[in-house]
Amino acid sequence: MESLVTAKKNINEKGFLDIETPNIDYVKEILKLKKEKNAVILAHYYQIDEIQEIADFVGDSLALAQKAAKTDADIIVFAGVHFMAETAKILNPTKKVLLPDLLAGCSLADSCPPEDFAAFKKQHPDHLVVTYINCSAEIKALSDYVCTSSNALKIINSIPKEQPIIFAPDRNLGDYLNKETGRKMLLWDGACMVHEAFSMEKLIDLYKEHADAVLIAHPESEAHMLKVAKYIGSTSGLLNYVKTSDQKKFIVATEAGILFEMLQENPDKIIIPAPAKEDNTCACSECAYMKMNTMKKLYLCLKHELPNIEVEAELAKQAIIPINRMLELSK
Repeated sequence: MESLVTAKKNINEKGFLDIETPNIDYVKEILKLKKEKNAVILAHYYQIDEIQEIADFVGDSLALAQKAAKTDADIIVFAGVHFMAETAKILNPTKKVLLPDLLAGCSLADSCPPEDFAAFKKQHPDHLVVTYINCSAEIKALSDYVCTSSNALKIINSIPKEQPIIFAPDRNLGDYLNKETGRKMLLWDGACMVHEAFSMEKLIDLYKEHADAVLIAHPESEAHMLKVAKYIGSTSGLLNYVKTSDQKKFIVATEAGILFEMLQENPDKIIIPAPAKEDNTCACSECAYMKMNTMKKLYLCLKHELPNIEVEAELAKQAIIPINRMLELSK
């Protein structure tokens, strides 16, 4: 383990402060630090259970962006991935925004390099650009609108039918939106590895065991999964569907972290994660990036206020325009 001085020097390489925390009660210390520093902890539903339990607010991308825009805390600790903390910083340029692990990235955001996308956009000058929030600040700055899976239909439908659109970076969500709206949006060829990891073969076997179960899926999933899903919705949409449905058994095709909240809200229902192609410990699809945040990293980042997220002022000024359009349309 490193000294604090060395850990600070190595933070960009390692992503977090790699120092010892002997005999620390993380829950107690995090709650104490949060109060002392007027900090708020925002966590995504895909975070580990312990982080969801200690967070002030747990939500999907839209709800987290809305909370980040309204908070009166001096420090925002974002237990999620890099693009989420970056969005919070764009919305709060004067506040300190912390991310427990700088290397908690996003396969979907990585699938859309800014230089390549800028060239693609240049080839279609008559198109408006709508981007899914799971992208970098540079991509947001190249966009006319940002959306989340919760409000994508609303955003797309607010744009005149005759207006051509580029949708990026998720081709699966874009394909779903094209089918739902009857549009022919031009799709960037990006995808989320978590939502492309589901195995149809294993799902069929699972159905043999649970013929009375209903499949529900996130629209980032591949078309063949969506075709057989009884309900397609955002993270919050899936949670709400299970809560309000009379069904008693569900197979859920999204990142397995959502099961924590689902089981809390529905102790009387049977909830099964959709099976992944890979034979992993949970037999489900997990986002390795989301799971990089731990209680130790959360404690250290709040204690030392590192790693903190910075967004260059001019870039933030461009990126906030489509984000604000989204928040306005989502009221």
